[in-house]
Amino acid sequence: MFSVAIIENPDLDNEIEYYTELQKAINSGVAWSFQGSYGRAMMDAIASGYCLLGKAPARDYWGNRIPSRDEVQEGTKGSYQFVVDRFGIEYTRKAILPNVQI
Repeated sequence: MFSVAIIENPDLDNEIEYYTELQKAINSGVAWSFQGSYGRAMMDAIASGYCLLGKAPARDYWGNRIPSRDEVQEGTKGSYQFVVDRFGIEYTRKAILPNVQI
């Protein structure tokens, strides 16, 4: 499970911890149904390349469909390669790989 406290009160000195928890929230699929700020934080992290989409598709608070990482083209937002291209393999190994099945 993910830490709501870390997502709501991020320690800006520890970005890895924040994005690791966001990735866990994305993977769970549950957080998409929370209030809008969670969905916005997760989508911003995906669009920026800090996180990738979940393994399974999900629905957000308003019922919009969120695709899975397997449904987007490799190298585009939400894909594993997009994260690697944006932040490198070291970041990806620390923040993403411990929390996902590729």
